[in-house]
Amino acid sequence: MDPFYYGLIAFVVIFIGYSYFNYRRMKHFASLPDAEEIQHLTTDNFKAKTAKGVVLVDFWAGWCTPCKMMAPVLNQVARSSGGVGQVAKVNVEEQQRLAEQFKVRSIPTLLLLKDGREVDRFVGVKSKDFLLKKMLQA
Repeated sequence: MDPFYYGLIAFVVIFIGYSYFNYRRMKHFASLPDAEEIQHLTTDNFKAKTAKGVVLVDFWAGWCTPCKMMAPVLNQVARSSGGVGQVAKVNVEEQQRLAEQFKVRSIPTLLLLKDGREVDRFVGVKSKDFLLKKMLQA
């Protein structure tokens, strides 16, 4: 057998092992507690909490690895927003009606609301700087 194929087989085995290791590590990644500034929204308080000003709403679930990756970013955004806006979270497993109302099909989905109306939507992991910039523009 040609040495090229041995190298290719070794690469594939290492790649699969590395991918599996990272998957297992992230799957069992402990959830980070939310910052005090982050509000938790339900169907009962959603309208009241988002009626005035700029609010960044994160639709998430406890089993979602990208959602776990967004937790520290959202904590940083909440702490450093400087009165620009608020950060809130909606657990889609507990608040399915809200997820349906806003047509959330994948998570994490972040809605940027201004005075209760959606002005922008982001899907997936985003950076602190990106989110703060969008909040300032709203």
